[in-house]
Amino acid sequence: MKSVYELIAAKRDGGELSEDEITFLVNGFTKGDIRDYQMSSFLMAAFINGLSSAETSVLTHVMLHSGEIVKVPGLDRSLLDKHSTGGVGDKLSLTMAPLLANCGVAVGMFSGRGLGHTGGTLDKLESIPGMRIFHSRSEFARLLKKHHFAISGQTNMIAPADKKIYALRDATGTVESIPLIVASIMSKKLALKSDGILFDIKTGSGAFMKTNKRSQQLAEALLAVARGSELPARAVVTNMNQPTGRMIGNFLEISETVDVLRGGGPADTVALTLELSAEMLLLAGIEKDVASARRLLKQELKSGRAYESFLRYVSVCGGQAKAVEEPDRLISRAHKSVVKSPRSGYIKSMATDRLGYLAGKLGAGRSAITDRIDPLAGIELAVRVGSEVSAGEPLGTGYAQKQTKLTGFDRDFINCLTFSDQPPRPERLVLKHLRHG
Repeated sequence: MKSVYELIAAKRDGGELSEDEITFLVNGFTKGDIRDYQMSSFLMAAFINGLSSAETSVLTHVMLHSGEIVKVPGLDRSLLDKHSTGGVGDKLSLTMAPLLANCGVAVGMFSGRGLGHTGGTLDKLESIPGMRIFHSRSEFARLLKKHHFAISGQTNMIAPADKKIYALRDATGTVESIPLIVASIMSKKLALKSDGILFDIKTGSGAFMKTNKRSQQLAEALLAVARGSELPARAVVTNMNQPTGRMIGNFLEISETVDVLRGGGPADTVALTLELSAEMLLLAGIEKDVASARRLLKQELKSGRAYESFLRYVSVCGGQAKAVEEPDRLISRAHKSVVKSPRSGYIKSMATDRLGYLAGKLGAGRSAITDRIDPLAGIELAVRVGSEVSAGEPLGTGYAQKQTKLTGFDRDFINCLTFSDQPPRPERLVLKHLRHG
């Protein structure tokens, strides 16, 4: 075996490492035998020169097998997973899971917290008073068998090598590498022994992947690793040039989730819920075509059964059902600041990532994983891209439990918007479907 120095130099010079060499590096770093500065050098070399598909697959599986594989025997239906690459206002995991559970699919997800401008599913669930978000393997299995969906935080035994390597990537400017992103995502997703997975790849101003080209490259790379692991998978590239729905922030997004599950909600949140859920029904073989899948999903939303399932799940996990049933009562405890339009015209565009950071500044996010979150903080949008507005008309509302957090909010919010005298050209919500399996 070559030395650590020789392996770093080989990757620095554009060489391809073998399975044994990558295994040696990852396992050595996880155990503490290889130093942070040495792994940092390897990651930067991989960031600059890339990793081959074979190297990416090996890295994925070495990080995967550094921890445990979670199996859920005894399910009476297919178990599917879903992963979003992160966006602003993205509450789709919460609208989709109980809906799909009522359409013959079990949905299991190990989810994360928000960091930076993107929100985290765990933070949204945890904003429900009393809600438990970390579940043991046995409890996770019980939830799946009883409710046919379960969402849990990742334990320290799920891909611990990835957790350690990701912390280093976050500190060394090597996050935005597609092979490293793919290995990180798939090492965690393969830890749940599922029957298939759907990837929601966000693209645009509020996504990590800003262009359609980069987003499609990421989607294809994720599907390639899934294919190599014999895991049926599909990917949908979706537009993140504006937030999903009206609400940005943790409990605010729970309130929007409730609206959708009760048969209402913003048109784009509903449309994406149906689009992505239909793909998962096709993946599971429940329906044979998109039209029939959408009909089934619409019937379930209209019936209210998905909402009832979500309410039962919250109660079983210790959450206060009353808060979900009447979310406005909890939201009313927050201070708010209404922003009015400085001019008449049209909303031409939104700096979606900046809106995410602004919500974080109000208390809805964190700049470090140890930061505490204000569950009621966030932004309610009154306009969308393309909306026609008059001077003095409300554009949005900021919420925070501390009044001081709202100082300067109106100025910061308006700076996230671009106005024009003519309506902008409409953009598609769903940009690309990629399928295999």
